[in-house]
Amino acid sequence: MAAKSGTDEPAVDLAARAGWMYYLGGMTQDHIARELGISRQRAQRLVARAVADGLIAVRLNHPIAACLELERALKAQFGLTLARVAPALPEGMDPVKSIAPVAAKEIERVLKNSEDLVISLGTGRTLRQVVDEMPVLDFPNHRLVSLIGNAARDGSATVYQVIMRLADRVGARHFPLALPLHAESEADRDFYLGLRHAQTALKLARECDIAFVGIGDVSHTAPMIIDGFIDTAEIDELLARGAVGEIVGWAFDSDGKYLEGGSNALINGVRADTAGSPIVCIAAGVRKYEALAAALKGQLISGLITDETCARHLLA
Repeated sequence: MAAKSGTDEPAVDLAARAGWMYYLGGMTQDHIARELGISRQRAQRLVARAVADGLIAVRLNHPIAACLELERALKAQFGLTLARVAPALPEGMDPVKSIAPVAAKEIERVLKNSEDLVISLGTGRTLRQVVDEMPVLDFPNHRLVSLIGNAARDGSATVYQVIMRLADRVGARHFPLALPLHAESEADRDFYLGLRHAQTALKLARECDIAFVGIGDVSHTAPMIIDGFIDTAEIDELLARGAVGEIVGWAFDSDGKYLEGGSNALINGVRADTAGSPIVCIAAGVRKYEALAAALKGQLISGLITDETCARHLLA
C-alpha cells in the first residue's frame, strides 16, 4: 500500500513524512514526489524543511497526525495500553526499517523512566534491527533476561539473538537462556530448565516488569523452521491444530489461544504472559497480519509498535 497522499496532510506532517522517506527509506526526491503526488520541487523543499526544522534526526522527531490517529484507534479497538505507529514506507520496502527506530525510541524511554527494571526479551530479526538502532547508554541498574533458549537442536546459535547486543548498548546486566529453544523430549526440557543458570533466568523472566517481543507466522517458510528450531513434522502438527502464529516460540490459534502440548511442551523458556506484566509486540509486514490479528483478539499482547499499513489492516 502506498503512503497516504500528502496533498491533504498538514505541511509539517508532509515534511516529516518526506524526510522519513528520504533518510530512512533511501528514496530519491523524484520517487518521493511520485509517492506523495506532488512536484519534485516541492518534495525537495519538504526534505530540506524536515532537516531545517529538526523533524528528522535519524529518528522521526515530529509525530505525524495520521500515525497518532491510528495509535488512538488501535488502543480503543483492542484495549492496548501502548500503541506506536511509524510512517509507512512504499510497497516493496522492508517495513522493519520504519518501525525499528520507533521501537528503539520506546525502549530507550522505558530505560530512562525507572530506577531499576527487569526487562524480558524475545529474539528474531525484527528485535535485532531494533537493538541496532539503540544509542549507547549507561543503565547498569537494569537487568535484561531472555524469554527463550538461543540455540537450535544441533547446537547452532541464532544470529538474531538480541539480549547480549542490547546489554552491550545500554550497559545492563543480562541473563541469556543458554539452552536449545526446543528440547527433544519433556524429560530433556525438565533437565534443561532445572539447571542452576536456567533457574536464575527463568525466575527473572517470571517476575519481569515489561517484555519486548516479536511475532512469527506458522508456515513451512517461517523463520523458526528456516533457522532449524523446529522441523517439518512439528510444523505440520501445529498447522493441523490451527496454529497461526507464535510469540517467543509458543504457538497460538486464530482466537489467540496458546496450544497445549505438542512442540509448545518442549520449549525451553517462559511464555511472555507468565509475569502478568506489559507485553509490547514489535511487528509489521504482510506475513505478520494473521498472527497479529489473532494475538490482539486473544489479548496476548498489551502494546504494539507497527507501521501505518499494518495498523490500517488490523483496524479494517
